[in-house]
Amino acid sequence: MFVDTAKVTVIAGKGGDGAVSFRHEIFVDKGGPDGGDGGKGGDVVFVATEQLNTLLKFRYQPKLKAENGVAGSKRKKAGRAGERLIVKVPVGTIVKRDGAIVADLARHGEEAVIAKGGDGGFGNAHFKSSVRQTPRMAELGEPGESFEAELELKLLADVGLVGFPNAGKSTFLSVVSNAHPEIANYEFTTLTPNLGVADIDDGSILIADIPGLIEGASEGKGLGDRFLRHVERTAVLLHMIDAYSDDPAEKYTAIRRELEKYSTELAARPEIIALTKCEGLDEEIIAMQKTALQKAANNAEIVAISSQSGQGVKDLLRLLRRAVKKDLLRLLRRAVKAYRQREQPQGSEAEADLPVISLDEDQLTDAWTVERLPDETNEGGELVAVFIVRGKKIEKFARRTNFDQFEAVNRLRDIMKRTGITHELVRQGATGESVVRIGESELTLVEQ
Repeated sequence: MFVDTAKVTVIAGKGGDGAVSFRHEIFVDKGGPDGGDGGKGGDVVFVATEQLNTLLKFRYQPKLKAENGVAGSKRKKAGRAGERLIVKVPVGTIVKRDGAIVADLARHGEEAVIAKGGDGGFGNAHFKSSVRQTPRMAELGEPGESFEAELELKLLADVGLVGFPNAGKSTFLSVVSNAHPEIANYEFTTLTPNLGVADIDDGSILIADIPGLIEGASEGKGLGDRFLRHVERTAVLLHMIDAYSDDPAEKYTAIRRELEKYSTELAARPEIIALTKCEGLDEEIIAMQKTALQKAANNAEIVAISSQSGQGVKDLLRLLRRAVKKDLLRLLRRAVKAYRQREQPQGSEAEADLPVISLDEDQLTDAWTVERLPDETNEGGELVAVFIVRGKKIEKFARRTNFDQFEAVNRLRDIMKRTGITHELVRQGATGESVVRIGESELTLVEQ
């Protein structure tokens, strides 16, 4: 069964908690802290493989979870990191998160970390200092990334076959390649995309056949845009039109409209037109159909073929192979041009003298904001001020804080003072009883 879309929940491993422990030795009354760090949670990693050609297995495996990191232990022993979860997906798989593409696995062996495991927490051995000889706190391990991933499979091929149902696409593919698509004399025989390798002279081309298109396919009519994605990555489009059509130009134009509606980039792809089922057809009729098509197709190359008799098939394959090579050269030139543009200095000399002001990654990580929210009623029925603090680093500290340990909470308060967050909270009206929210955590400015 061919399945080209799926949704799975990916859950990276949680980091192991740090340990609270103290040395116990003979003749040593009070040993120092020796709690080890927790291990990092395992990542969820997708790897593209040519051994798969469908997303079917993910329909029955809706949750992908990596191993959690192990907690630290005494004698400064760090916990073991969680095992990565390696997930094999077909070549051509796109992974989306909230509609945005996070990975595009277009080559065999290509891999991507889809969800990162959480960091392990520090054990209490990390917190020993001259003023804190016996720290009774340790950090919690961070949760791993977790979200619903949308998987979409786009077949990778050199040539994409397009045309109305029953135009002869599947018959052509079965004749020139090792593919065995279902063939019958009725519309929508092909219900799933098919791939085939066609050998010609000293080379080969990979051809993708999709179900026939109809008017409104770009909007989902017929088998619709569900399958149009499978020709998005092809280098060349082979537009196949039945030679017995009453109006081949209109057939061609109708499909072109659907391609343009679906994707202007796809519509701009190089194309070759094949006039199919020409066996036994009078040459004058073939010439007349070609003339009508050339006017509509801006003099695109048109080849009259018969998959049954083999007429024109080799010539068509040679044209396709040359077009594929030409497109590869075009892509190579584009890549070289883009590289050169990146390497060249941008702007005028005057512009080059202007200072560039930007935040580096460390500065962005350290940045934070404070916002006052509407007052809320506490358990005693009193109104209290509520504030929310946002920032990558401070939220990370809050996630790793064990709020059951008063020393750990006080450490978080100390960090807020050192970074200036407490000062800004007070400036905005915060008092000791005010509620401060950081991520999913909540605390007061002073111990209650």
